[in-house]
Amino acid sequence: MTYAAIAALIFGYLLGSIPFGLLLTRAAGLGDVRSIGSGNIGATNVLRTGNKKLAAATLILDMLKGTAAVLIARYYGMELGLFAGFGAFLGHLFPAWLGFKGGKGVATYLGVLIGLVWQVALIFAAVWLLVAMLFRYSSLAALSAAVVVPIALWFLATPAIAGLFAVMSIILIYKHRTNISRLMAGTEGRIGAKG
Repeated sequence: MTYAAIAALIFGYLLGSIPFGLLLTRAAGLGDVRSIGSGNIGATNVLRTGNKKLAAATLILDMLKGTAAVLIARYYGMELGLFAGFGAFLGHLFPAWLGFKGGKGVATYLGVLIGLVWQVALIFAAVWLLVAMLFRYSSLAALSAAVVVPIALWFLATPAIAGLFAVMSIILIYKHRTNISRLMAGTEGRIGAKG
């Protein structure tokens, strides 16, 4: 790994580790979002506050930090874009300033995908929306999309990008292990449910 790749990874990590869900809910006077629902700092848990605008803002900002990391680093080379994107994803999952306890990475994963292969981001969004509409489980929708993306990338992108997203999907699925247990037990919270 070159110094430039390490720098891109660190840059991406720092950008990805900005906890927008936590910052926005605190700024809105709603307290610490980690104290409600799943305890997650992501958009789905922000939605459990009942504030749809804050949830949408969290989703967009968490996506944009992944996209921005890729596009800025990609200016200096595609390989650096990959490292920065991976760094942003890891930063969202494991932010140093929150004791390495961050979100589950779905929005940032999508943001990185937008920055690298936007066409496959549309496939992600279509799968997510279809599963979410049918079953009303955000976690199930995210897991389904994360399984489809590396397969789509295998046919539509380079092996390096497909490999990166295979790794990211495995991490994303691991981060959703408690959701998987709740889905199997029938106790997972549905989209829009408070608390």
